[in-house]
This record gives sequence, C-alpha cells and structure tokens, in this order.
Amino acid sequence: MSKKRTKSKGRDKKMSAQFLKKTLMRAFMRDAKKRLDSKQLKRKLKLNNSRDSIEDALKSLQNDGIIIFVKDGKYRFNRQSDHPLIKRNTVKKTTTGKVDMTRSGAAYILVDEGDDIYVPMRHTLNAMDGDIVQVELRSKSNQSRPEGKIVEVIKRSVSQVVGRIWMHKQYAVVHTSFRSQIPEVYVKKELLAGAKDKDYVLVTITDWSKSQNKSVWGKVKQVIEDHNPGEIAMNTILINSGFDLSFPDEVKRESEEIKEEYSQAEIERRRDFRSVQTCTIDPATAKDFDDALSLQVKDNGHIEVGVHIADVTHYLKPDSALDKEALDRSTSVYLVDRVIPMLPEKLSNNLCSLMPKVDRFTFSAVFTFDESFKIVEEWYGKGIIHSDQRFSYEEAQEYLDGKEGEFSESLLKFNEIAHALRKKRYHKGAIAFESDEVRFKLDESGKPIGVYVKERKDAHLLIEDFMLLANQKVAEYIHKKGKGQEIPFVYRVHDEPNEEKLQDFISYASEMGFKMDASTQKRFAKSILELSKKAKEDEIFKMLEPLAIRTMSKASYSTDNIGHFGLALTYYTHFTSPIRRYSDVLVHRILFENLDQTNRRNKTQLQSKCDHISAQERKAMKAERESIKFKQVEFLKDRIGEEFEGRVSGFLDRGFFVELVESKAEGLVSFGDMKEVYKLADNKLKATGKRTGHEIIMGMPIRVKLTDANLDTMQIDMEVVGMDKH
Repeated sequence: MSKKRTKSKGRDKKMSAQFLKKTLMRAFMRDAKKRLDSKQLKRKLKLNNSRDSIEDALKSLQNDGIIIFVKDGKYRFNRQSDHPLIKRNTVKKTTTGKVDMTRSGAAYILVDEGDDIYVPMRHTLNAMDGDIVQVELRSKSNQSRPEGKIVEVIKRSVSQVVGRIWMHKQYAVVHTSFRSQIPEVYVKKELLAGAKDKDYVLVTITDWSKSQNKSVWGKVKQVIEDHNPGEIAMNTILINSGFDLSFPDEVKRESEEIKEEYSQAEIERRRDFRSVQTCTIDPATAKDFDDALSLQVKDNGHIEVGVHIADVTHYLKPDSALDKEALDRSTSVYLVDRVIPMLPEKLSNNLCSLMPKVDRFTFSAVFTFDESFKIVEEWYGKGIIHSDQRFSYEEAQEYLDGKEGEFSESLLKFNEIAHALRKKRYHKGAIAFESDEVRFKLDESGKPIGVYVKERKDAHLLIEDFMLLANQKVAEYIHKKGKGQEIPFVYRVHDEPNEEKLQDFISYASEMGFKMDASTQKRFAKSILELSKKAKEDEIFKMLEPLAIRTMSKASYSTDNIGHFGLALTYYTHFTSPIRRYSDVLVHRILFENLDQTNRRNKTQLQSKCDHISAQERKAMKAERESIKFKQVEFLKDRIGEEFEGRVSGFLDRGFFVELVESKAEGLVSFGDMKEVYKLADNKLKATGKRTGHEIIMGMPIRVKLTDANLDTMQIDMEVVGMDKH
C-alpha cells in the first residue's frame, strides 16, 4: 500500500515559480497514480504560495504534457511523457525499503515516498517479511505499478527461530514452524548446546544464505522443555516476530528497585482528583488499566469529565535500561492466550495500573462540557486519583441497560456525552469501520473448544469515544502551543485511500448491488456507515467491509502531520495507553515539557523513533493475526472430513479463499481441484469458468469440506461441496 508522506518544503518563504513547478512535478512523480488538486498539494507540501500561483504552475505542467487534467480541478501524472525535465528528475534506479510479504510469496517493498514496489516471488532473493532490503527498479513500457528486484538484504527482521531438531551424521537440521521463508536451519554438532534428536529448540541464526537455494546456519540457544503444541506455537510466533519472551536481567533489576511510595511533595505538585467519583472500564481479563474516567457536575450545571491516564513517565526515566527496553519493544503484544508486555509486570500490572481502591499517579486531560455537550474548558497536567470502582465492559453495560446503583447516573451521563461526541465525529466525515474480532474459549491446556465474535456495545464505544477525544485534543494543544513554529511531535497519521484500489472497490461494490459515493470524505464516510448497516442484514455486504478496509492506507506514527483521514481529524496522536504503547510515552514527555513553557525536540531523532515504533506495531499486529490463525487451525484439526458453510473471501492465482461462518477460519480451495479451468479477473475479485462462464465472486455463499488443517504450516485446505450458480 502506498505511503504518501511528503517532506516539508517551502515552509519559511514562498517558492519561485520555477522551483514551485519542479516541486509540484516531483510530487506527481512520487504519487504517479494519485489525482491531486491545488488545495491538496498546498496542504501536503506545506506550501506558502497562493492557490493562484499553484494553479498557474499546474497549468504550465499540463501545457508541457507532464501532468493530465482529470476533472474537478484534479490532475495526475502523465506516464507517457518524455519531457526533458522528467528525465533530469527521475528517481534513482535503486532504493531501500521494508519487505511486506504476501501470501503468494511475492512482496511489496514499503518505501518512504511514492508507490510501494512490487517484487515477484522469483525476484525476492532470500528476503523475509520485515527485512530492510535494497531493490532495483525494473522499467516496463506498459507497467501500471512500480516493479523491482531485491538485490541485497540490508537488515534482517528476525535473528532467532523455534523448531524441532533432527540429527544427521555431520550436522543437525532444525525444521522451523510458521516461516516458509526459512523452512530449515542447519546446525553444526559442536553448536547443539545439549540438544537431542527431536527436541524443540530456540536457534540463533549465524549465517544467512546469499540466494534462495543456499542453506541457513545457526546455533542452539535453548532447549524448550514444554512440548505443548500451543505453547510452542505461541513462543514461535513471538520469536519469529522479533519479540523477546522475557526481560533482560538489568531491566528486571531496575523495575524491582522502584519504590512504591508517594512523597507528600510529589502529591502537592499534582492536581488531586481523589475525592471525585472515578472508575475504570476494561476487559474482564485485563490487569493493566491504562485509563480511568471521572465525572462531576459543577455549580453552573456544566459537566467536568476527567480522562486519567497512567503516569508511566513518572517511573520510566529517559535512557534507563527500562526505557531503552520499552522503546525497543515499543508495544505490548496481545496473542490469543497471553500478553507479552512492553513493561515488566511490577509496572504494567501494579505501580502504573489504575487499580481500584488505591492512589495512583496520572497524566490527566480534563474537559468541561456545557448543557449542549460543547467543550468550554480544557486542562492538561499531572494528577492523582483514587479509582472507586473497576468495571468490566459487561458490568458497565448492565448499568447502561437499566441496572441501578451508585455509578448508574455517572455511567449514563458518560454514555450520553459519548453519543454526542460520536455523532459530531461522524458528521465531520469520520469512517466507521466494523470488523469481526474473533475470540476463543480455551480449556485448561490452552486448546480452543469454542469460537465467537466479540460484541461491541455502548460500554466499549463510550471508552473509545473519550480516548479519541483526549488523543485529538492533546494533538491540537501542541499544535496551538507552537504559535506558527512547529513543535516536533508524535502524530498518529492516516493518509487518503489509494485511488486505484478505491476505484476498483467502488466498481466491484456496484456489481454487488451497493453504490459507493467517494466524491468527498463526508460522502465516503456516509457510504461506509450505510454499508455497515446493510452488512448487519445481509452477509454478502459483510464481505465488502474488509475489501473497503484494504483500500485504505495504513495508519502510522510520524512527526510530519498529514492528518488522520479515517477519523476526519487534522490533528491526532496517541496519549491514552502508555503502559502498552511507547508512542504514548513520548507524547506524555513532550506534552509535559510544553505545559508551562515551549520545548522543541530534535525532529530527525524523533522521526527515527516514530519509524521504529510503527514497524514494531506492524510486527505485533502480524503476531496477533498468526496466533488467531493457529488457534483456528487447532480448533479444526480434529474435524477433517466435515462440511461447513462459508463465503468466498479472497483470490490467488492458484485458488480462492473461503471464510467459514462458524469459526471465521479461512482456508484455500485450489483451482486445480475444480471441475473446470477458471480465469482470475485482473482486480482479483472474481474468477470465471472458461467452459461454462460460471462466476465465483467475493462474498458468495459456498459449502465446503475440510480436507486438511496443518498446524505446522497453519494452512487450511478445502474442497467445494456446493455453491450458487452465478
């Protein structure tokens, strides 16, 4: 997916007409597929030139044949242009980026600017998902997307793997799990560290192959004693994603030395909320309570809501071993049956956690609402709270559904304000994507015995609404504090959808009977909201929702604020979860530094941290998806031969995926097992039988038989039993 972040230019003075023209041309070259108008260019490039001068430069580029006028004041790059100015400004033939491996074995190289580069499987060298690589761009006369060839792996994303060891005469071979790019690692006999035949081991890679056909060598770091398949699988997923299972000794030592005591001097420096009714609302199994809400009605009828966030930075000192480890991890990782925390347990589940009936330090954002729920006052600063009650989402929902009690009035008022905030957000054009969150019922050994979809009710949504509000307002505060001079900050940014993918989706949705309007963000958001409503009534439309999500850019952290498209916000950050996100730790520090004065950090160094945190976030999300996939396969492995109802959920050149209704597990049906040859459409949203013209389309109901559920590869295979005639 394209990353369309642009570097800040022309911030201090207006560009000359010639330089402006070149700057605009380079922007179109970087985003060759995108349609842009003068307003978008002015915002993205942070231009001080007037709209009229930008329009004049666009007309000049059009006259030169460098860009083409599309409609509604928008232009796009002319791929056929051979203007000398383009040749002098053509991007270099090689670049570096991060590997995003697809299920087919091909890859996309994610680069800082411009479209992602597609690399066919035969040209991926021995690169793996997440590796930093050098890619050579390959030109084709009719090429619709950048394509390249990986020529060097610069930095590996993984240094350790888990697998089972098999002894041979001269060496041992470790067959790894869940990582098709490294199916096996060779180990010399003197590097076995006591491992025996068929042991499960943790292996450190010592020598990478230089091509796809050469061997990878390593040494045994640890023999894994627990042979529970689920335990081995979860540890494998974490290690292969680059997350350590335990904290270094120095980090443990530092955390244990932290004293659990509040000095009177420190309390007096803080705003005291301990007499204000306060509660937390979290999942029933949660132990790390990041946030709490307080509410009190003022004498004039205004309502003061406190969003209280764990004051992690009080304990996490810059450049300490704890801080360095937290940055390195950057995020807690949530698998199906466990959490690998960013911070040691003493901090995450104790000192920082906003537990009930104890005093806790917070960084608070306090909002005062008038009778129409308009914010009339804001306050940010360090506080101390005493949470009166800890609610699970289910318990809080009972009060919202009519249960009476000490907190019923406050919870109902929270919900009323949250609904007003939500309505205002959607009116501005925020997009309401709803996707199923799969949850499992596990037995004592961790084996899944049931699958269900998490239900989101008002209790979940009201917490989300207040967290969104705090995140938005903190970002706005920092922007206003700069008074026209940027304060380098950690923004949560989300770019506009990929134009080509969006048009493909709109066309396909139309074929499915749903009309999308993407002419403006508000209309696009309204269409998505309507799609969500229809999805609750018709499963076919439900399959359109993940396709809509795929048209969107990925959110990330950046010091260059381009806004958040999905939330329709100009300024947004992450402030509300510092126990589990290092981005929020940085935000807390920068906010505190700018409460009573103005402080500007080194933007380049801050951006480097943003890039690392974004990369770690993607790794954590991938690990979470893999843990869900493993549990789905584990749930089905004893049901081979059974038939299930499902829906077509995706296509590959060699077959199509079916998502089962019951478990939400996704399996592959090979085209080779079908009764006729099918041709895949260019947009990969349907396949057509060459003999009968029968169509297999996204979302189509289908009945399949489970033929294989392989825990080692986490692959599910199916064959068709029956499907609609379409």
